Amino acid sequence: MEAVKTLKLRIKDKHAGVQVGSATVQLVCEEYATRRKQFKKSRLNWRVSSRKSAKHSLGWVPFKAGGAKYKAGQIAFVGHKFGLWDSYGLSRFDLRAGSFSQDARGRWYLNVCVKVDVPKSEGVGSVGIDLGLKTAATCSDGEELASGLYRKHEGALGIAQRAGKKNRVRAIHAKIANTRKDAMHKFSTGLVARNAAIFVGNAQAGAMVKTTMAKSTLDAGWSMLKTMLEYKSHQAGIVFEEVNEAYTTQTCSGCGVIPASSPKGRTGLRMRRWTCCECGAEHHRDVNAARNIAARGHARLAGGIPVL
Repeated sequence: MEAVKTLKLRIKDKHAGVQVGSATVQLVCEEYATRRKQFKKSRLNWRVSSRKSAKHSLGWVPFKAGGAKYKAGQIAFVGHKFGLWDSYGLSRFDLRAGSFSQDARGRWYLNVCVKVDVPKSEGVGSVGIDLGLKTAATCSDGEELASGLYRKHEGALGIAQRAGKKNRVRAIHAKIANTRKDAMHKFSTGLVARNAAIFVGNAQAGAMVKTTMAKSTLDAGWSMLKTMLEYKSHQAGIVFEEVNEAYTTQTCSGCGVIPASSPKGRTGLRMRRWTCCECGAEHHRDVNAARNIAARGHARLAGGIPVL
């Protein structure tokens, strides 16, 4: 199976005064028109070029297929050659459309689409995933994805902010984001490789960020994880489905009832383990919820509801 994958590689060299071609100008104009229509405005604000401004606009230079070419470990673009850390082996791919982009720390990256062969998943199992705050994700088989990366670095970040060390602040934020993304990629890739069906609860981060748990919700990164699971599942040819997670925490995955001993309300948030007073089954709260999510996913499949 073939799929288009976006590669991101860091540029070594910096060139000032690089002239862009007409294709890049066209893409910028198309992006401007798209965003103007999206935000329903007759004109958009000018980009802020001053590096001292808090609203400084990061660099972005798009190009069409064939606009950038890989030659002898360098990227050739409009008469200039840029060195880069080639961690993917670009000589094996035909470069398509992409862009040069700048991050908050002033580093430039090459983002380019290439066509790759994606092997089908050989997994035969199924897994349910409960999204949470104490752990970002808990699987029905007991595997967990840790959360709290921002909380872990919050002290060092506060010290750097009070000292006015902007470069240090950006470095800490980048470390948090990169560590979170790396952990999620490893977690989601492992699940796709081992399973033929993945079901995840439909927890809505948009609603949670309006509460007092906003910081923890953003730190967990639910939307990013679900996006990774979805596109990796589709590429590998396996089932991915979001299911209604209502009452999955309170329902016993053994007997299917909501017993009086299950965690309920705010007081139940502190209850990590509980015993069903109906059937006597002992549960880890999040694993129990994940098992109920998996069961609801299987019920959807059995009912003939399309999932792809």
